Amino acid sequence: MQISGIQTDVILGDRAANLDRMRTAIIDEVQQSSRLIVFPECYTTGYCFDSLDEAMAVAEPVAGEAVAEAAAVCHDQNCFTVFGMLERAGDQLFNTAVLVGPNGLIGSYRKIHLPFLGVDRFTTPGDRPFEVFEADGVRIGMLICYDGGFPEAARTLALKGADIVLLPTNWPPGAEYMSSFSVNCRAMENGIYFAAINRVGTERGFSFIGRSRICDTVGGTIDAAEHTQDAVVRATIDVAAARQKRIVRVPGRHIIDRMADRRPEMYGPICEPHTLLRPGRDEPA
Repeated sequence: MQISGIQTDVILGDRAANLDRMRTAIIDEVQQSSRLIVFPECYTTGYCFDSLDEAMAVAEPVAGEAVAEAAAVCHDQNCFTVFGMLERAGDQLFNTAVLVGPNGLIGSYRKIHLPFLGVDRFTTPGDRPFEVFEADGVRIGMLICYDGGFPEAARTLALKGADIVLLPTNWPPGAEYMSSFSVNCRAMENGIYFAAINRVGTERGFSFIGRSRICDTVGGTIDAAEHTQDAVVRATIDVAAARQKRIVRVPGRHIIDRMADRRPEMYGPICEPHTLLRPGRDEPA
């Protein structure tokens, strides 16, 4: 499967305009032979909201207009897309990514790790386990932005069988090293493809750094946009490479397998609850 990541600006609060641009980009990338087109975090709404009420005004249920419009274009183009949105679920607001295909919604993911920044100051932490979905034979895991800095999240998706992890993101200044190193590291340590698709532009004084990147199963960069301009990054996903975890460098003398060589019985502290105070939530920002 060839995938495309759309590094682009977003219009704050204008769902209709963002969906129009998404439709155009999907059609364009299908013409470039891509079957999975990935957009940034909060693509349909923007990110820098100043209150829960303001964000709620443009949020929608997963079974809403954005997914319906994405499903229509995916049906017409016989393709798949992943994009970020603000999900309204009763009186709760989630930062969500959705996977949509020719037959409609395939799955969604609610951001679990929340920085004290932008709309995430008002969203509810994700409340569902990490999950892997399938699109045309490719097993897809989704994370969002800050999640990429927590190795446990990508490892869990890899253990659940993901061939690729998609990270729609809104990286601001200060996240340059996430792009330069962490994306490659998440791919290498799990033997999976990893695609981080960031936005560009400025919202309410916050700028976004671009630097979208797709990495292969050994941590090499396949394609990257090392700038803050609109761009498309593309790669072809070979599921056989993602599912072969054993690396034989010298037969009988140098063989590694980062899944089989794990020692989970030694990792207990990772899963122990902590009492640290979260900035802006348990203590002042």
